[in-house]
Order: sequence, then C-alpha cells, then structure tokens
Amino acid sequence: MKATKRIADATQESLHRIFTVAEAPDSTLGLIEQEMSQNLVGFLNNHIVASENALTDIEQDFIDAQIPEQPAFVSDHMSHLLDKLVSQSVHTSSPSFVGHMTSALPSFILPLSKLMVGLNQNLVKVETSKAFTPLERQVLGMMHNLVYQETSDFYQNWMHSAQHSLGAFCSGGTVANITALWVARNKLLKADGDFKGVARSGLFAALQHYGYQGLAILVSERGHYSLKKSADILGLGQDSVIAIPTDENNKIDCIKLAQKCDELAAKNIKVLSIVGVAGTTETGNIDPLNAMADIAEQHQCHFHVDAAWGGATLLSNKYRPLLAGVERADSVTIDAHKQMYVPMGAGVVIFKDPSSVAAIEHHAEYILRKGSKDLGSHTLEGSRPGMAMLVYSSLHIISRPGYEMLINQAIEKAEYFADIINQHPDFELITKPELCLLTYRYAPKSVQELLANQGKNNDVAGQQHINLLLGKLTKFIQKRQREDGKSFVSRTRIEVGHYNGEKVIVFRVVLANPLTTKEILQDILVEQSKLALESEQFLPELLAAANTK
Repeated sequence: MKATKRIADATQESLHRIFTVAEAPDSTLGLIEQEMSQNLVGFLNNHIVASENALTDIEQDFIDAQIPEQPAFVSDHMSHLLDKLVSQSVHTSSPSFVGHMTSALPSFILPLSKLMVGLNQNLVKVETSKAFTPLERQVLGMMHNLVYQETSDFYQNWMHSAQHSLGAFCSGGTVANITALWVARNKLLKADGDFKGVARSGLFAALQHYGYQGLAILVSERGHYSLKKSADILGLGQDSVIAIPTDENNKIDCIKLAQKCDELAAKNIKVLSIVGVAGTTETGNIDPLNAMADIAEQHQCHFHVDAAWGGATLLSNKYRPLLAGVERADSVTIDAHKQMYVPMGAGVVIFKDPSSVAAIEHHAEYILRKGSKDLGSHTLEGSRPGMAMLVYSSLHIISRPGYEMLINQAIEKAEYFADIINQHPDFELITKPELCLLTYRYAPKSVQELLANQGKNNDVAGQQHINLLLGKLTKFIQKRQREDGKSFVSRTRIEVGHYNGEKVIVFRVVLANPLTTKEILQDILVEQSKLALESEQFLPELLAAANTK
C-alpha cells in the first residue's frame, strides 16, 4: 500500500521550529546525519554510485522553475536529495576516481564543517567573525611561513597588524590569481603627483600618465585559464596574457621568456607580471622559478607563482626543493582544497611584503573602517565563510610530517603508475610525473612501432593520421570507462615534442587520494585494455595500418 505523503504548512510556529528545534535523533534526518558523521566513506560507498542516467535525464528532476508554495518536512526533503541528487552525484572520494584534483577528505572534516556552518561567521569584518579573524590571520601567517620562512619576529610584527596583511583567503586559485595581479597592477600604476592612481582614475588614464603603450602578463603555454580571466577583469584584455613556449618537459623556456621581455620593452609595453607555474594543471610540471625570478628582477616586474596545485609540496622536506625559487616570488597562490585535503572553496594568495595589500585597500563607513582589523578591506570577495578554520584544524590534526607522508606517497604512487605503464607493451607514457600528475594513452605495441618508424622517416602526415585515430580511441575508452562507473580518469589534449609538437589526446591521472592502491592502478589499465578491444572502428583501423607498414 502506498504511503500517504505528509503535508506541511507554512505557519509562524513551523518556521520558528526550523530555526530553533533540531529533529529528533531517531528521525529520518537524525539517522542519516548519524550515519554520515560516523562513517563518511561508508556513507558515500553506499549512496554515491555510478548513475545510469544521462545528464539530460537528470535535468528532468530539476526542471521546475516555480518556487514551492507549500513547505516540505526537512527529513522528507533529505530523502528527496538522497534519491535525486546524492545518488546521481560524482563519487569524488572513491579511490578509483583518479581523474581530477578532488579527493577523499579526512573523517574529521564533516563534524568540523558542521561547526563552521552552524557558527555562520562572516570573515568580511571583525564584528561578524570575532575570533575567526585572528585565526584566519594566523593561518595566513602559517602559509606565509611555509613559503617564505621568515623569522619569528617578522610574524609577531606583521601577522595581526591592522594596516597590513600577509595574504588573503578566497574561494580558490582563480580569485587568488586575480587578487595577486590586481595588487601588481595597482602598485605599478600607483598615485603619482596629480595622478590619483589606476584604482581612482582608471587604466586608460594610468597608461597615459606613465607613458606605456600597454601592459603584458607573461606565462608558459601551460598557464591556467584564470590568468586570462584576470586580464579581462583588470581591463588589460585577454590578449595581454602572452604564452611563452615550453620545453620538452612542459616547463617555460626562459631564453624565450627573456627575449619576449626585451621585445615588449622595445615597444614600450610594460611587463606587469611574470607568472611561474608550480604544478601545471595538465601535467604537474614546475617552471624553473629561480631563473624566472632573475628575469623578473632584471625587468623590474612583479613575479607571481601560481602554485595552486603544487604549493602543498612545500610541506614535504623531501620534495620541497622541486619548488626552489618560490621564496623569491612577490606573491604565491596555493589551493588548500587540492593537496591539503580540505573541502572545495579554500584558496589563499600570499604576499611577500605585508604592505602589498595596501594597493587594493577599500573602506566604507558602515563596514571596513580605517584602522580596523577587518579582513574584507584586503580581499576581492566581501562576505566569506570561515574556511580558514578547516585549514587551521587540518594543519594541527594532520601536522606537517603527516602532510609530508601524504605528499610523498602521492608522488611515489605516480612514479609507480608510470613504471607499470612503461612496462606494458600496449600503453604509452606521454609525460613523466614530477608531482602526482601524469598523462598516458593506450597504443598497441605495433602502433607504437609504426609511429617510431614514421618519425625516423620524417613521415609527419602519417604520424598525424595515426595520432588522430589514437585520439579517437582514447576518447572512446575514457567515455566508456566513465559510463561504466568502476573507475575514472580524465583526458586532455597536449603538445608532444617527439611528435613535432602535435597536440594529442591523452589520459590524465591525478594520484592524490591516499586510499588509491597499486592494485587499483593495475585494474585501471586492465579495464582500459578491455574497453579498447570493444572499439569496433578505431582499434581495427589502427591495427590494420600497423600491419600494412
């Protein structure tokens, strides 16, 4: 017999209960909360599964644009979310979900997140955050110390100074990069004589005053797309972001970087910032930061390091040298929601000089008053949650040695995966891991031999044709693997030096999840091999081409 649907009413009493009375522990919602709190991973394993529904089918569950005229019971709505949302979400904590930066979270994050949400602090202002403000300033100090390793006196002087800030918390690397370049722009085009500065007078007046024909941001061709967003928002235009070619290891070519600086100077175009990448999104490689810092000093421009991905590597004494030179940067972006294992929405930008943020300082009479310690005066975002609390807690509970273990294991796991790819006759490693990212593709041994012979014979057209077919096969395997739901790798398209710089489609793997085992990695290759055999078009055509040569 079908259960009768409960009906709720929007009354003064029911609204008051929502804000003041929690549901009973033995209610549906109470039981769900207990299950989630006691075993987050178990809950996800039980409820987040591969969905058989296409996105267009799922959209039908969220098609009604009318705001409900009748309220729902909280426990009933939670059941609705479990059925329609949770069951069709992505299981990012799965140890076989190795395609993106999202990973399993420590078990303590869930109750701490509930505490953070329940307190509902707004970090824009001391009046709406109180103790959260000094806590966030301390976390910024800890992250500054991680990068720049200043003396204790330095942090005693600057960490809680009302007129200074060691950085800014934000929702992620995009806003962090925008903030860094915003500071760089305002410092470069500062007030001078009768000129009130770019923040007051605008970019056109600033360029006229200083006599520049334009501004430029220089970054490797592996730079993140957020830099073009930054240039757009700051009025420079996306074309002002100039991509410098990379070498065979996906690192910026510093000779070409220096040449481009000289070329722009001859045109009276000022380099606003040189941006080093410490952990490219696609391959995980790190630019030669010391050499870039030398060039930035020579041309007297801001040196920013986008370490959104790789910055957490500084927590490992073993692998910290990979980021040598990061301490020479004027600003550094680090995402805590990547390899520091906190939930999405926790990015930071750190400034070497505590006075740098004065370039973007904003005040208002009702909020962010001069002389206050309000964090919002130095951030792009206004109202913000207390995400710094989760970073603070993670740094204490996991500690630096704990993070070092996680980071070391991730890098070494990537090296192991690269080894078994190299040993497998039907897979081709495209980029070796420097951090815990790597790229590869399925390519039967006979096809790899064909590509090698085409390379020796300078048969560029032949290589392009085979790489095109391999790209289609890679897309087929990746899509089928995602749909089957046993495991997930992502894919991207990158230039490969030994294929004359041709862009090829490859699998991309991020091995940050500490729950991912060597057995899972072996199984991923087995699954991809089986899926390749199911291709009725691309694999036969490839094998036929290989057998005719």
